[in-house]
Amino acid sequence: MSINKFAVYHKAKSNFAYLTTDNKVHIKIKCAKNDADNVYLIFGDKYEWHKKQKIKMKKISTDNEFDYYGIKVFIDSKRLSYYFEIEKHHKIYSYTNFGFFDNIKQDEAYLFVFHFPYLHFEEKNNTPTWVKNAIFYQIFPERFEIGNPEYKDYVNAKWEEKPKYNSFHGGDLRGIINRLDYLKELGITALYFTPIFKAPSNHKYDTIDYMEIDPHFGTKKDFKELIKKAHSFGIKIILDAVFNHTGDKFFAFQDILKNQENSKYKDWYYIKKFPIDLEYLEKKRKEKGWKDWYIDEKTGKNILPYETFAHTQHMPKLNLFNKDAKEYILNAVKYWTKEFNIDGWRLDVADEVPQSFWKEFRKVVRDINKDAYIVGEIWSNSENWLNGDQFDAVMNYGVTYLCTQYFAENRINSIEFLEGINSLLMKYQEQTNFSMLNLLDSHDTARFLNKCNFNEEKHLLALTFIMTYIGAPMIYYGTEIGMDGEHDPDCRKGMIWNKNKWNMKYYNYIKRLIRIRKENIELQEGEFIPHFNKKLLSFERIYKNNKILVIINNSKKEIRYKLENNYTQELITNKIIKKEIILQPYQAAILK
Repeated sequence: MSINKFAVYHKAKSNFAYLTTDNKVHIKIKCAKNDADNVYLIFGDKYEWHKKQKIKMKKISTDNEFDYYGIKVFIDSKRLSYYFEIEKHHKIYSYTNFGFFDNIKQDEAYLFVFHFPYLHFEEKNNTPTWVKNAIFYQIFPERFEIGNPEYKDYVNAKWEEKPKYNSFHGGDLRGIINRLDYLKELGITALYFTPIFKAPSNHKYDTIDYMEIDPHFGTKKDFKELIKKAHSFGIKIILDAVFNHTGDKFFAFQDILKNQENSKYKDWYYIKKFPIDLEYLEKKRKEKGWKDWYIDEKTGKNILPYETFAHTQHMPKLNLFNKDAKEYILNAVKYWTKEFNIDGWRLDVADEVPQSFWKEFRKVVRDINKDAYIVGEIWSNSENWLNGDQFDAVMNYGVTYLCTQYFAENRINSIEFLEGINSLLMKYQEQTNFSMLNLLDSHDTARFLNKCNFNEEKHLLALTFIMTYIGAPMIYYGTEIGMDGEHDPDCRKGMIWNKNKWNMKYYNYIKRLIRIRKENIELQEGEFIPHFNKKLLSFERIYKNNKILVIINNSKKEIRYKLENNYTQELITNKIIKKEIILQPYQAAILK
């Protein structure tokens, strides 16, 4: 039986062939699962093809459909050409840039092999080295802490009240400053804030002024003080920015409403037609009884005369192909990156913004701060944004989804979970995987405890995975004390500061997990080696000659696990382990 040729895949200069941080080229190829006996790489300089080499590739990963083979190579001339030989039942299948060939004439091979034409080391994907060692903590500033308790006329809800979409509870930057000691003690090394720029809403994703701190939160002086104190504690600061759209109170859009077709800003947005009469449209919506903003319930069409984020009339979509609009935004980026010494950007609705803009954005940011972290909000496959010319990472909702299926909902078993994880890892470059922002929940989702139907043990197992997996783990504020919450706005409750109301089991366990990750480089920089076992979830993190084994029992049954002799200590409990470990239902172990 021949190989499944339709399953074989490789693409040059992609996540299947890229420069690693040590200036080697990582070559990967995908085959149908259990289909190949061996895979070989034939490679050399296209101008000296007679000196080509043949090397056996290693099976580096597998998922529910495919096996992945990989090898890292370097060639002194910096020109790399190659093809593959796939062996099955002692027969060789040659796979090239133009498909399969039965017989390759080696003197013509350079015409149809894959090419990495020249190894420009300056163009490799350089992600900030500090990210893989970071512990992130996400803060929704309006709900974290009130630092300035004086009367605020915009506040319309008590701190402990259940939040509504339009409620204001009074959180501010001074509150964050006052709680940096708490975050340092917890072990946090990086903070990501939802937007703090001037905007009318509590969430601030409807920007009015990109050059000003929202007065609800404080002043630029407060923000500088926050950054200075955070940096003194070794804590990085990541700002959230919304460049896909503005709020409708933004000066350029207001000028359009005033001057209509005569506005000099009309090309800053995607205007479908003039005039724009929002009062008339609102009146029409109410007359029709349309529930979903300006969606005609008969036709399903949005009747707004301009494009928006989703169907939200208060968030008109920016046209960043317009030179002046683009220049305005990039100047704001320069200002905050340089003047306030921030450590990176989280980018809202990143997949709806032109990729050409993100390439310019990256250059602007990195010219100011070569170690700035750039992370996009993209909920789906993000390969096109993660090749080193746009983002360092994305919010890893793929991992969130798998954790929800496995830990919270028991919809998949441990083998299916690890196959899903492997599939995600193979989509991206190695340095990208170590920079991904891994999360269980955020301001845009229900809290994971709610997804677990309030099963605390299962939630803590998922947190154990996030804290021991490749990439940067992120905690959503209040998770460490057991806060719950359904979807927005319930997931945005005021942080609980009364320790009598804290779940100390959560606090002590998460603090312990953070400490374990920070004290063991294997968990920060080690290779991820999954062990496929239906009864439990287990994997190793290997760094040089050091190993850590993570075992998670996501079941109601006690499980005995036999150990290799080199694992002697369980890090969560600090117990000495010998030949076997007994895992109780919903218990995890981290062994060294």
